[in-house]
Amino acid sequence: MAKRVIIVDDSIDVRRVLRMTLEQEGYEVIEADSGRQALEIYPEDHVDMLITDLNMPDMDGIELIKEVRKKPGARFMPIIMLTGETQPEKKQEAKNAGATGWIAKPFRIEQLLAVVRMICPA
Repeated sequence: MAKRVIIVDDSIDVRRVLRMTLEQEGYEVIEADSGRQALEIYPEDHVDMLITDLNMPDMDGIELIKEVRKKPGARFMPIIMLTGETQPEKKQEAKNAGATGWIAKPFRIEQLLAVVRMICPA
């Protein structure tokens, strides 16, 4: 069974690149364009990893992480923040909320895949 990844970003181009990249690696991908939408579509069954942007409409990535961490089975799920933000305070805030890692945009596909393979092998 393929590992299930939720990608959350308000940029359709970023979601497209992530979907194509992860599906080629054998992951099942669920997309959302905001934190709120991600929570609405969050599956009742298992999710293996979450990749989220920080700055999004309705609910930002940090709020999303806090809400996801409350879900059954999500306490130890890997969560990657994929964002253009580079402020150390934001990184610490994401970590305190429960983010596993941080990748800065623009990112290299190889870099993203190395992180994904390390924390959530297909």
